[in-house]
Amino acid sequence: MQIQFGTDGWRGVIADTFTFENLSLVAQATMDYLHEQGVAQKGLVIGYDRRFLSREFAERVAGIAAANGIATRLSESYAPTPAVSWAVHEGGAGAGIMITASHNPPCYNGFKVKEGFGGSARPSTTKVLEQMVARNMAEKRPVQAVTLAEGLESGKIAYFDACAPYLAQLARYVDLELIRSSGIKAVVDPMFGAGCGLLPRLLPGVVEIHGSENPAFGGHPPEPIAEHLGELSQVVADGFFQVGLALDGDADRIGAVDERGKYFSSHRIFTVLLRHLYERKGLRGGVVKTVSTTQMIDRLAEKYGLQIFETPIGFKHICEVMLEHDILMGGEESGGLGVKGHIPERDGILMALLLLEAMAMSGKGLRALLEETMEEIGHFHYRRIDVPISAAAKQQLLERLRGDAVDVIAGHRVAATNFSDGFKYILEDGAWLLIRLSGTEPVLRLYSEAREPDLVARLLEAAKRVAGV
Repeated sequence: MQIQFGTDGWRGVIADTFTFENLSLVAQATMDYLHEQGVAQKGLVIGYDRRFLSREFAERVAGIAAANGIATRLSESYAPTPAVSWAVHEGGAGAGIMITASHNPPCYNGFKVKEGFGGSARPSTTKVLEQMVARNMAEKRPVQAVTLAEGLESGKIAYFDACAPYLAQLARYVDLELIRSSGIKAVVDPMFGAGCGLLPRLLPGVVEIHGSENPAFGGHPPEPIAEHLGELSQVVADGFFQVGLALDGDADRIGAVDERGKYFSSHRIFTVLLRHLYERKGLRGGVVKTVSTTQMIDRLAEKYGLQIFETPIGFKHICEVMLEHDILMGGEESGGLGVKGHIPERDGILMALLLLEAMAMSGKGLRALLEETMEEIGHFHYRRIDVPISAAAKQQLLERLRGDAVDVIAGHRVAATNFSDGFKYILEDGAWLLIRLSGTEPVLRLYSEAREPDLVARLLEAAKRVAGV
C-alpha cells in the first residue's frame, strides 16, 4: 500500500490500513530519515493517546528506534500531543512521534511526527518520509526491531513523565493565581482523550466530565464541535458554571461553551484570544490563519496594524510561517491554535487556560468578550457541514471543479476565488464559500461565512448543488 501523510500525520483505520506491519514500515523509514538528517544522536521522544492499542503501537515504534541505535524516551502513560511536542523542544531531541488520530472516529489511529523545534513535521519533511517508505518497500528493506523489554534492558528505551514539565511550562505562561482568585466556575470535557485530568491538576476547582478511559469516545469522534458537546452545553446552561471548555482526543484542539450554554466556535475563540494577547498581555507579532478561518481575524489584525498570513489547511503550514516570521498567534478552523512564546504547535490546554485568563482579567464571559469585539469589527456568522464521499466521487468532483467556472452562487456574483486548498469563492460583499476534500477522512467539507445567518445557509445549499451532493 501507499503511505500518505495528511494534514497532520499518517492515519488509517485500525486493523485495515493502520496495522503493526504498516506502522513498522513507517517507523523504520522515520528512523532512516533521522539518521540521514544527522539528528538521530539527539534522541527520540514517543507519546501516545488513549485510543485502542495506542500504547502497544508506541511500544512497537520504540523497539524499532532502539534497534536502529536511537535513544528513546517513551511516555510512561498517555499524554497530550502538545506535551510530547514540548518534551521534544525542551529536551533538544531530534524528533518526536505521537501515536494518535486526534479528532478522527474511534476506529482510526495515527502517527504524527514532530520535528526538533517542537512542532508538526513540515510538508517538505513528510514528503521525504513518504518517499522513504516507498523506497524501503520497493527494496524490501527489513524492519529492525527489538522488544520493549530488550530496549529497556539495554538502556536505549527509558520511560519519562511527559506531563509534569509541560504543565510547568503552562504555569509560566498563564497567571494561574489570577484565575484561581477570580472564582470562575469552569467545567472541562476532555472527551475521554489524552487531556483528561490535566486542567484540574493546574486548577483544582475545575470540574471534569468524560474523564474515564473509553476508546469508543462515548460513541462519536472526539472532536470538540457543537454536535458532540451537548452534555457540556447543558451542564453550563443549568446555571452553575460560567464556561465550558472542551479538548479533542489528543488535546491539541479546543472548543468551548459560553456563559449561556451556547457553543463557542474556534473562530470566536481565536478572535477573543487574539485580542487578549494584544490588549491585555501586551504581546506583538504577525497573525497566521488557514484559508477556512473566519475573516474576523483579518479585521482584528487590520485594526491592530498586524501583518496577516494565510495558509492551506493543516497546522504544519501555520508552523512553517511561525518558524519564518515573528508570529503572535496562528490558528485554524478546526480548533488548533498556537501562540508566541511557547512552541510552534497547537495546544488546546493552553488555549483553555488563556480563555480563563481573559475572563479573569476582564471580568466578562466569553459571549460578552466576543460581542465587545464584534461591535468594533462587525458581526459574522459561520458554519461547516461534512458530507461522506467515496474515493471515486472525490476524483470526479476535483476534475469538475477545476474545469468549471462559477460566476454566481445563491444569486450573488463571485468577486474572487482562492484555490490554494480546495475551492473558495469570495462574493462581492465579503461573504465566502469553500468546498474542500478532507485530508484525513473520506469526507467533503463545505464552509461558509457571511454577515447574515440565512445567507450562510443559502450558500451551503448552493455548495451542495455545485458539488453534486
